[in-house]
Amino acid sequence: MTRYAKRIWELVNHSGAHMTAEQIFLELKKEEPKVVQATVYNNLNTLCQKGLIRKLSIEGSPDRYDKIRRHDHLVCKRCGALSDITFEDMTGDLERQLGEGILSYDLKVFYLCSKCREKKEKGVLP
Repeated sequence: MTRYAKRIWELVNHSGAHMTAEQIFLELKKEEPKVVQATVYNNLNTLCQKGLIRKLSIEGSPDRYDKIRRHDHLVCKRCGALSDITFEDMTGDLERQLGEGILSYDLKVFYLCSKCREKKEKGVLP
């Protein structure tokens, strides 16, 4: 693993947030002023392909990157806020329904976060 890939992996795995490529680039640039965006994107793609991090794609938002740990995500339909949630492992149920093994799944539960619910209740949002 290159030093950039190692540092990007560390940023993703030690962040409490779901960072975008831009956020990762800006954070890495603080330590490595000569790094360019293409290097970050290339390393993110390689880390994803190797299964060391995962990419979260949500319509209308930039891709975000996350650690490889068994968990799912809550996504606010209004503001796009993304947070972790852990459900009981559904792999066995899915495999029984499909009649075969699955490699993985990515569950996103869409809802209104507390801030957006509050704004809606106050009539600030439609």
